[in-house]
Order: sequence, then C-alpha cells, then structure tokens
Amino acid sequence: MPPLDPEAPARAVLFDLGGVLVDWNPRHLYRRLFADEAEMEEFLTTICTQEWNEEQDLGRAFAEGVRLLVERHPHRAAEIRAYDTHWHEMLGGTIAGSVALLDELRRQGIALFALTNWSAEKFPIGRARFDFFGWFSGIVVSGEEGVKKPDPRIFDLAIRRFGLDPAQTLFIDDSAVNTAAASGLGFRTHRFVHAAGLRRALVTHGLLFE
Repeated sequence: MPPLDPEAPARAVLFDLGGVLVDWNPRHLYRRLFADEAEMEEFLTTICTQEWNEEQDLGRAFAEGVRLLVERHPHRAAEIRAYDTHWHEMLGGTIAGSVALLDELRRQGIALFALTNWSAEKFPIGRARFDFFGWFSGIVVSGEEGVKKPDPRIFDLAIRRFGLDPAQTLFIDDSAVNTAAASGLGFRTHRFVHAAGLRRALVTHGLLFE
C-alpha cells in the first residue's frame, strides 16, 4: 500500500465526548455541596479521585466503588454517595462551538464515530440528554468493553468495529496521553483545546472548508 499523502483529506472523524463535546466536570455538582473551594478540591484529589472514577469507566459498578470509599472515609459518606446518585449534575451541557462543528461535519456527509471513557451505568444519562449522540454511526464506551483509553486495545476495537483506516481518520481528544496513543497506531490526531482550534484542524485535514 502506498504511504498516505498528508495533503489528502481525511475520510472519517473519531471523537472523544467528555471534554470535547460534553462539559463533564464533578465540580458542577460539588460546588453545590461544599461551601469552601479548597475543601472541595481536597475531596476530589484525595477521596473521589480521577483514578477512582476511572475504575467505573472500566466497568466497575458505582455501588461497589462507593462502598469501598465509604468504608475508608465514613465521615464523607454523603458526599461520596452523591457522586453516584447525583452524577447527572456533573453534566454541565455542551462545549461551546464543538457541537456546531459536529453538525457541519454531519451535513457534509463525513463518517462520524465516538470513543469515550464513560461508565456503562451512566452513559444512558448522556445519551438521553444529548440528541447529537445519535449523529454518530457508532460509539465505543469503555465501561461496556472493560478497557479504556489510552490502552491501544480500545483503539483497535474501534478500528475493527467501524472499519476505520487510522491513516484516513482524525481522532480528536482533550487528553495528550490519548492523542499520543492514537498517533502511535497511525491515526491523524488533534488535541482539543477550543472550538476555534478544532475548526482549523478540520480544515487542515480537508474535512471542512474555510
């Protein structure tokens, strides 16, 4: 097979969801539960940590994750349980401008897919809230597969399931670790910071026009 022409347009886009299209942040909830910002940050960095949350993204039941933390930190039982029972309050809405770009791609007939680190239990909340989830031809959800980004196996799964050619697919994620993993597998990549930068990347890869 001849090498990819870097000037050739991409043919598909593989989107991350949280941090690119969806504003998910536990602080949307915990600013309501904590009067003191520093106390909230300590809770999120020492108790309900990102590492703990990622175990749910890998498929662990929220009930089990909450049980383990409550046993270790009984004085924070109410706040820990809120991570499960009030999880929907962590969804702050959409990222400004991103969904509009997704809609432009859809109207252009570009093949759209998503690859997200998201709990299988909580993903239906996002699907019910955001109609644009239905614009994707397919979504790989880490919690349903038992593997998450940046593990190459979840990228390989998306490649096989959706019939993607990484060299002709632009992968978009807000995590440098995840874009590096995708690049190592031959994907075109863009690390998302804001919608203006994303538009430039989509134009560069021939997916949108100025």
